[in-house]
Amino acid sequence: MSDLSGDFAPIEIDGIEMVRLLGPQDRLLTRLEREFPLVDVVVRGNQIRLIAPETPEAQIQVVEARRLLSELIELVRGGVSLDTEDVASVARHIEAGGAGAPGDTMGEAILSSRGKLVRPKTVGQRNYVQAIADNTIVFGIGPAGTGKTYLAMAKAVQALQRKEVSRIILTRPAVEAGERLGFLPGTLTDKIDPYLRPLFDALNDMLDPELVPKLMAVGTIEVAPLAYMRGRTLNDSFIVLDEAQNTTPEQMKMFLTRLGFNSKMVITGDITQVDLPDASSGLRLVTKVLDDIDDIYFARLTSEDVVRHSLVGRIIDAYTVYDEKTQAAKVSRATPSKRSTPRGADR
Repeated sequence: MSDLSGDFAPIEIDGIEMVRLLGPQDRLLTRLEREFPLVDVVVRGNQIRLIAPETPEAQIQVVEARRLLSELIELVRGGVSLDTEDVASVARHIEAGGAGAPGDTMGEAILSSRGKLVRPKTVGQRNYVQAIADNTIVFGIGPAGTGKTYLAMAKAVQALQRKEVSRIILTRPAVEAGERLGFLPGTLTDKIDPYLRPLFDALNDMLDPELVPKLMAVGTIEVAPLAYMRGRTLNDSFIVLDEAQNTTPEQMKMFLTRLGFNSKMVITGDITQVDLPDASSGLRLVTKVLDDIDDIYFARLTSEDVVRHSLVGRIIDAYTVYDEKTQAAKVSRATPSKRSTPRGADR
């Protein structure tokens, strides 16, 4: 950055905490500079100095960057291992004027996976995770990237490790989104595998990849299409139903009535992305049927809970606005106009 003339008092931090704050290859520092493009972050020993042009916009960014740094330092001192998405999450929390410290917002770690902590990073995610702990059946409803499936699976692995349940069952409907099962090559297992692959990927993220096949071989972990749940009673299990917007009302009822003793269910989906031919989503219906029943919780996540690339949240918001305008236009066209009433029809 050139023409840097503004300079501000340095921020001092302990050497070990500095290493944890900067992250591997200074990735957290790089992410912080992306959040505030007018600010140059210079590290000298145990000091961090923020430098920027002497313009109103740049100085506002310096103030915001200092607050972000202060919050990140507090998280580091509290023993939190940060990653690049944490920087973005804390920045969003500050920008939104969120109450409380970001550490309280982000929540405690659910589990540690090969040196990586899995934990909620937004208020919505924290409430969702807490709801899973407090209720027998939880519905996680929200757009892509809100962590609804990933966090549910993390809670399932945590419950298994704590011996709260004896097995994990992961399922999703095998519904085509453009392609047809019959046209895919291979056996039935080969055809179904692409639908279940996201669940396998998440499992391999949270457990030793060599351990997953062994746990599946002995039935401790089961990954299967929703159709395989019919006729079963699932006791002592943590069950996750993913892509639930693609269940029919009959399938949703069938799945929910599989619940056995000492079991939990988490059902995740996005009601704006239904791939069923007639769009009769079991997830959409169940929000109306079961909304007032105790021990069943509906967690509704939004674009503010997206923890993927920052563009994802803006894409979701743009589509939401478009869908609302499209729906309003349809209603307007469907409403009969008084001018279209035939002359003499009211006589």
